Amino acid sequence: MHRVFENFVEQLSASVDAADLCEAMASAAAGFDFPLFAYFTYPSASGDAPQLISNYPSSWTSRYLQQRYHSLDPVILRGLQGWDTFDWGVDRARHCLPNSQQQILESAAEFGICGGLTMSMHDHLGRFAALTFASDESRPPLLRSLARYEKALQLVAINFHIHVRRRLADHRVVDGVTLTPREFECLKWAARGKSAWDTSQLLGVSKRTVTFHLENAKAKFGVRTINQAVARMAASGLRDPDSQPRYL
Repeated sequence: MHRVFENFVEQLSASVDAADLCEAMASAAAGFDFPLFAYFTYPSASGDAPQLISNYPSSWTSRYLQQRYHSLDPVILRGLQGWDTFDWGVDRARHCLPNSQQQILESAAEFGICGGLTMSMHDHLGRFAALTFASDESRPPLLRSLARYEKALQLVAINFHIHVRRRLADHRVVDGVTLTPREFECLKWAARGKSAWDTSQLLGVSKRTVTFHLENAKAKFGVRTINQAVARMAASGLRDPDSQPRYL
């Protein structure tokens, strides 16, 4: 596990955007035998959009963000109540949760998110974030020896949280939706008719990275196409990509 953590720290240090952070966290989660992870930052003000970095199926994360499931998600609510580290499973909570909360767990299970381990973090400004390692099993095997790896997983969570705060601190609010700098800039170039490949060449990143940010922006706006996301941004009056700084 020491090698897993060392590789994780190296990847975090070299990361520049959400795509890099997602890749680093996915590799670390896999090293601990968790195929899925999700880092969620609870909105600090009513109406704000939450921040989500994960390798969950995009069809699930889009629905989750659009329907604002975080307000009912029992995993998130438990973290907000002050639980630092806890494990959970769709089957184990069936008899003690309200139907609305149990339905969210059951819907997630349809996408292979059946159970896992969640670590919550609260900062001095009252902001809350949670990092979940998830599996398609209600009780993943690693949890049976949690005491052995708990400190390592906590270190992973803290390091990831710090790097996310540092890398993604400068956001843009467009039509009430909070976008990261890269999401914002990729949409701006899309508004000028640039393809994902064109934008990748302009920004000096991969096409995969551009697509990642555009998909995130679509999910945050709750729309199905890039054109719809561009229309939402255009309505805010921010139309000139050359007037904005580059974030590499």
